[in-house]
Amino acid sequence: MAGLELGAGQSGFVGDPLRMVLAGLAEDSRFPYVIEAAGYAVGVLTLQAGAARLAGWPDEDSAWLLRGFLIDRRRQGKGLGPLAAASAVAAAAKLTARRGTQEAGVVLSVNEGNPAGLSAYRTAGFADHGQYLGGSSGPQRTMYRSLTA
Repeated sequence: MAGLELGAGQSGFVGDPLRMVLAGLAEDSRFPYVIEAAGYAVGVLTLQAGAARLAGWPDEDSAWLLRGFLIDRRRQGKGLGPLAAASAVAAAAKLTARRGTQEAGVVLSVNEGNPAGLSAYRTAGFADHGQYLGGSSGPQRTMYRSLTA
């Protein structure tokens, strides 16, 4: 994870990859994943239970929060973001079944100044649910995808 690099201007949207994974391992509600392509780690993401309001969702528990999503800058623009986001939804469905919880989908917030992120999430089947102003890095769009879509 330490070898993953952020692209220009991305530090305002996502944190340090290694720290994100370590934070994920430290909390029972977080499930960190390594994004792999051709046998190499090319990114990370975390699914978190009970934290959907952090993305502007109306409640905590009806959706998984997708956070800390990063594709290494050297692998961006190759379609890995949408594939990984869609795979995160499949992983969330498996977690929901295994844990016996009631999450119906995955929610995230993406900065309005991040057109590549907005496009990747739309391509992965996430729908825009409006503006969210509660984040620390400017106006966000709350996006959601059902586990069954």
